[in-house]
Amino acid sequence: MSTGVWILIVVVAAILGAIGGFFIARKTMMNYFLENPPFDESMIRSMMTQMGQKPSEQKVRQIAASMKAQAKKKMLKK
Repeated sequence: MSTGVWILIVVVAAILGAIGGFFIARKTMMNYFLENPPFDESMIRSMMTQMGQKPSEQKVRQIAASMKAQAKKKMLKK
């Protein structure tokens, strides 16, 4: 084969690899954030304290569960 054909094959393979890598990385990160949300109960507790509320354990867990469900719903929508 000629040099031009080899260059074309390499360029097409690089483009396809970049596109495939992007979608695989996106799916992996979406799954990671579903399993490990970027907030935790201590952050919710401190936010409630800053807002002047006394954070009960039940309230903190309820807010964490609702935030996780909302994030999951949003991620699955896309």
